[in-house]
Amino acid sequence: MPAKNSPKKKSAHLKVLYFLAFVLALAAAMPAYVESSYIKQFVGVGWVSLFFLGANLATFVAILYFPGIIKKYRNNRTSEAVLFFYFLALVLMSVVQSAVGVFIAFALLIVASTLIWINMDVFVESYSSNSSTGKTRTLFFTFLNLGWIVAPFISSYFIELSGYRIVYLAAALALAIFYVLFIKKNRELIDRNKYQKLNGLETVKKICRRKNLRGIFAVAILLNTFYSLAVIYIPLHLLQNVGFCWETMGLMFSFMLLPFVLFELPAGILADKYWGEKEMLYIGISILFISLLLFFGLDTKNALIWGAVLFFSRIGAALVEAMRETYFFKIVDAEDLSLIDFFRTSIPLGYILGTGLGVLVTLVLPINYIFLVFALIILSGFYFISIIKDTK
Repeated sequence: MPAKNSPKKKSAHLKVLYFLAFVLALAAAMPAYVESSYIKQFVGVGWVSLFFLGANLATFVAILYFPGIIKKYRNNRTSEAVLFFYFLALVLMSVVQSAVGVFIAFALLIVASTLIWINMDVFVESYSSNSSTGKTRTLFFTFLNLGWIVAPFISSYFIELSGYRIVYLAAALALAIFYVLFIKKNRELIDRNKYQKLNGLETVKKICRRKNLRGIFAVAILLNTFYSLAVIYIPLHLLQNVGFCWETMGLMFSFMLLPFVLFELPAGILADKYWGEKEMLYIGISILFISLLLFFGLDTKNALIWGAVLFFSRIGAALVEAMRETYFFKIVDAEDLSLIDFFRTSIPLGYILGTGLGVLVTLVLPINYIFLVFALIILSGFYFISIIKDTK
């Protein structure tokens, strides 16, 4: 029988986590691209940004307290509790009838859907080794992104068939499947980590003192700001201003997500064996900058052209995401719970930055000007990449 921490045993655990990532991503992705359009049924466009802003502020606060909860109750039990609230939020989103009810359910959904990925981070890092971090993390994200590719097609079909609410019920069903599989495998994913918990101020100081952490954290915030624009404003822009229907958008969104499956794993393997992470980060940020300028200036109703630009943008995002994960998890371990946890504040911080920009820009300008503003902001990524040191 293989030892508990043998490479064979670790590989078996990782295979379980890869499959779980696919199912969990399916539950997370089905409502992701329809949320802004769904919320808009209850409030105006300006309020949509405020809904996302409020939900991500709540998420930021929750993440700060999460290491203490994991340390006290362990990752397994904490995951089960988060999954319960996640399922509850999805069901509530499908039945609430008022703007206040939607905001409460949406805030709970954003908090729970972010925290569960921190639980998954800890599990994956527990069974990873630094020599293969690039391959492990990008393979994990490849399975995760397969769920994201399938989800928009499913969501658009349900919307055309029966409206937005059924999308949340379908996501709840996928999450229920994840929960059953997770409980079945939970005993195998034993949490033996000796967590090194720092308080929030100590964690911030540690990140500020280490330029490698500081640089990759800033890049992560920029990437998540791009994701906030992609999830909130691109669907609104394509639906309202360009005039696409959800059936067309569902196909476009599934196509645009293919780079995450096609490029992340090869990029991770290259980072492990041949190149450093910085070169691919530079390429990824450059592609995102060009893509945002295209989002701003593109004046066509041709779905093929829009699909090509969306696909191109995700090549950049896939490279940045792969190197963000590879680099960060090469310089931390599973026991560095506070650093892992705080690193994931880049998600709400990115969304806060993106929605904050959205509120300001849409007060005076059309939605597409958000892409121009952020194209200028993302140029700062070149500086933050320059200050980190390659791991090779």
